[in-house]
Amino acid sequence: MMRRYLMKKRTGFTLLEMSIVLFIISLLILIILPNLAQQRQNANRIHRNAMVSVVQTQVDSYENETGHASVSLDQLQEHNYLTSAQVQKAKKEGITIVNGKAVHR
Repeated sequence: MMRRYLMKKRTGFTLLEMSIVLFIISLLILIILPNLAQQRQNANRIHRNAMVSVVQTQVDSYENETGHASVSLDQLQEHNYLTSAQVQKAKKEGITIVNGKAVHR
């Protein structure tokens, strides 16, 4: 009888094995989540810099074609240098035009 019990194969995991697996998974999550947040911040920064660059390019183009040194985001939209979506995004990002330069505030 005892021999048959020892020969029987175990199926499933013990509580200790499951605890170890859950600990490892939670440790991996703790390592990965801060990295994801940092990547999101980097992506937002890159996007903001790209928007500043787009607005600055359109400001320069407007000044070259019209000769007016002073321009606003709304004027750029009026004269079809920026789309309404671009202007909304620039305003949301805090991008303004100061002395002919697109800046993030």
